[in-house]
Amino acid sequence: MESKAAARDWIAEAKVIAAEIESCADRHDAEESFVTEGYQRLKDAGFFKALVPEELGGGGADMAEIFAAIRVLGAACGSTALAFSMHTHLVAAAAWRRAHQGAPTEGLLRRVATEDLILVSSGGSDWLESAGTAEKVDGGFRITARKPFSSGCQMGQLLMTSAVYDDPEAGPTVLHFGAPLGAEGVNIVDAWHVLGMRGTGSHDIVLDRVFVADAGIAGRRPQGKWHMLFHVIGMIAFGSIYSAYMGVADGARRRALEIARGRTPDACLLARVGEMENAHAAAELALAELIGLVAAGQPGPDTTNRAMICRTLIGENAIATVTRAMEVAGGAAFYRKAGLERAFRDVQGARFHPLQREPQLALAARIALGLDIDG
Repeated sequence: MESKAAARDWIAEAKVIAAEIESCADRHDAEESFVTEGYQRLKDAGFFKALVPEELGGGGADMAEIFAAIRVLGAACGSTALAFSMHTHLVAAAAWRRAHQGAPTEGLLRRVATEDLILVSSGGSDWLESAGTAEKVDGGFRITARKPFSSGCQMGQLLMTSAVYDDPEAGPTVLHFGAPLGAEGVNIVDAWHVLGMRGTGSHDIVLDRVFVADAGIAGRRPQGKWHMLFHVIGMIAFGSIYSAYMGVADGARRRALEIARGRTPDACLLARVGEMENAHAAAELALAELIGLVAAGQPGPDTTNRAMICRTLIGENAIATVTRAMEVAGGAAFYRKAGLERAFRDVQGARFHPLQREPQLALAARIALGLDIDG
C-alpha cells in the first residue's frame, strides 16, 4: 500500500500556499505583524507535523522535500518561511536523533503530531553558551531568562530552550528543556521592531522563575563546549533556515528578470544580470551540498565545519543575489511595489544566525590546522 508520505507532493502544496499568502507579505511587513495567514495555512495542511514519522502520526516526509517547500515559501513571504523553518529544524533534529541515535524523542514527536504542536526555538540566541539561570529546587529547577529571536511565538505552544545551572560538581552546565508558552511565569515581550523579516514575530520570551521538573530536563552539557547535540543541530538546522533565505533570493531574482526583460539590453544590464546569476548559482550549489549533508552526513566536527562553510556561502551569495537584483531593476527597485526592497531587508537576516562569519572562519581554520575546536 502506498504510504501517506509518498502520496503527497509537499512542494506542489507549498506552491499553492505561497500563491495565497504572497499578497499578505507587504502588509505584515508594513504593520510589523505576525504572518498569521501563512502559519494557519501551513498548520491546516499538516506541514508542522510533516517530518514526524508516519508511525507516530506524522506526515513521514523527507527533509529535503520540506526544505524545498520552505524555499518555495521564501520566494513569496520570507517571514513565513523563516518562522516555519525554526519549528521545522527542531522536529527534523528530533526525528533524526530518534532514527539514528535511539534518542528518547518519541514523546515530543507524538505530541507534535497529535496536538498539532508548534515549537519555538531559542537556539540562535543561546548557542553553545546558552543564557539565563537555572536554580535547583525540590523536584526540579526554577528558570529565569530572557530569550530573544523566538520566531513564531504568537502561535507557538512550546519553547525549546536552555539555561545554565551552576552545578556544584560539574561546573556550569547547560540544561535543555521545553517550556510551555502558557505556563506560569512565561511572557512574550513585544520587542521585534527590526530591519527585515518583520512578520516572523521573533519577540523576546521572558521566563520568570518558571518551574521545570527534573523529568523535564531533556539534556545536559558543559557550557560553551561543542557537544554531539550541536553537531546534529549544525548538520540539520541550517538546511532548513537557509532554504528560507534562498527562497528570498529566488523571489528577488525572478522579479528583477521580469523588469529587465522589458528593457533593451545593453552591456551594463547584461553584466548586472550575469553577476546576479553567478551569485544565485553559488548560493544554490552551497545549499545543495548543505542538504546533502542532512541525507548522508554523520554528525561531528568535520560535518559541522562543512555545514557552517555552506551556511556562510549561502548567506553571502543570497545577499549578493538580492543586491544585484536591485541593480538589475534599477530605480524601479526603490519602490515598494516592486517587492525588491523588502527582499533586500529580509535577506540581511542571513548575516546573524550562528555561526556568524568570524566564528565560522575560526572553526574552519581550526579544523584545517588540526586544532581543538574548543580551544
